[in-house]
Amino acid sequence: MSKKKVVVALSGGVDSSVSAYLLKKKGYDVIGLFMKNWHDESVTISKECPWLQDSNDAMLIAQKLGIPFKIIDLSVEYKKRIVDYMFSEYKKGRTPNPDVICNREIKFDVFLKIALSMDADYVATGHYCQKKSFENSIGEQVNSLLSGVDKTKDQSYFLCQINQFQLQKVIFPIGGLKKNEVRKIAKEIGLVTADKKDSQGLCFIGKISLPEFLSQKLKPKEGKIIQIKDELKKLSENLYGKNFDIKLLNELSKKRRYKINEGEVIGAHKGAHFFTIGQRKGLSVGGHSQPLFVINTDVKNNLVYVGEGANHTGLFRRALKIKKGSEKWIRSDLTIDFDQRMDVLVRIRYRQPLQEAIIYKKKEGFFIVFKNHQSSITSGQFAAWYVGEELIGSGVIN
Repeated sequence: MSKKKVVVALSGGVDSSVSAYLLKKKGYDVIGLFMKNWHDESVTISKECPWLQDSNDAMLIAQKLGIPFKIIDLSVEYKKRIVDYMFSEYKKGRTPNPDVICNREIKFDVFLKIALSMDADYVATGHYCQKKSFENSIGEQVNSLLSGVDKTKDQSYFLCQINQFQLQKVIFPIGGLKKNEVRKIAKEIGLVTADKKDSQGLCFIGKISLPEFLSQKLKPKEGKIIQIKDELKKLSENLYGKNFDIKLLNELSKKRRYKINEGEVIGAHKGAHFFTIGQRKGLSVGGHSQPLFVINTDVKNNLVYVGEGANHTGLFRRALKIKKGSEKWIRSDLTIDFDQRMDVLVRIRYRQPLQEAIIYKKKEGFFIVFKNHQSSITSGQFAAWYVGEELIGSGVIN
C-alpha cells in the first residue's frame, strides 16, 4: 500500500516545521512548498519577517527532515486576490481581514490546486485548529472545524471562510498541541526554527508598514479629527432572547453616524481611510485624561470622529448585520432558513473570547444580536459563529 502524499505549506516558522516533522513521523510522503507572495520590500519592515530569510529557513527544515522542497511564486494571484481587495476595502472606509481571505483564496484554493496537481492526497498547515469527520445519515462525509487545544493560539477564526471540500483535504498536525509543546519538539529534534519568533502581519509576507503600504494607492489627504463628547446615555435596553422583528434588528445593528457640528475639532489626520473603529494609536492628539479612540470614520468627507475613554458609548453596539452575499457556512447542514434563529457563540476578531449571541435570518438580511454590547464592531472584518468548539459559519460585517 503506497504512502499518502501530503504537501505542507512551509512558511519558515516553527509551527509548519513541526507539522512537517509530525507528518513524516506518521509515515506520510511529505513535500514542503514555500509560497512567495510578495516582491515589493519597500513597505516591508525587513527586520521583522523578510521572505528571503523565511524561505531559507523553510529550505533548511526540508533538508533536516529529508523531504523535497520547492518555492512557488504566487505573487500575481496574491496581488489580484489579496492586495487589490485590501486597497478596495480601505478606500471604502472598511477594514479588511487579509488573513481570512488569504486562507480562502491562496492557501486553500491556489495552493491546494497546485498540491492536487502534484497528486497529493492532502495539504497540511501549521494552524492551531482541529478537524473531525463523520458520516451523516445518508453516508456522506461531513467535516467539522474545531478550535485548537491551545486556546491562547486558536486560529480557527482565520479559516472561517473555507468550505467542506477544502476542509476535507487539509490536515492540522499541531492542532492538538500547545505552543510550548510545539517548541519543545522543535528543540528536541534540532530545528533551526525552534526559537524563532512568531511571524506578524500579512499572511506569508510578514510585517508591513500599513500606512506606507496603503499610501501606494491611497494618497495622504489632510482632514479633521472631531471629538464627540460621550452622550452618557444608557446603552440600548437588554432585549436579548426575544424574537426581534426586522425594524428592531435594523435599529440595533445600525452604525452610529455623526455630523461635523456635533463635536469639536481637536486635530488633523492624513487620511480617514488609514483609521479603523476602536483605533487609539496614530491620532497624535494630546491633552486628555483618557486615551482617545476612533468611534467612526467618514471617508467621503475625510473626517475621523473620536471619543475619550474605552467606555465611550460610541464604541458599543448590541448587534450587527452581515454584508449581503458574504454569509458562508462550513456546515451547510446546520444553516437556518428565513425567519429562523439560532443560539451560537460569536467572535468578531481574532483572539476575542467567544460571545453569546443569537443569529437571525430574514429576507432583508442576516443579523447577529449579542447578549452583551460589543466594542469596536468594524465593517469589513469577519464575524464567525460557533456551536461549542465547532466553527460552523461566518460573514463579513456590514
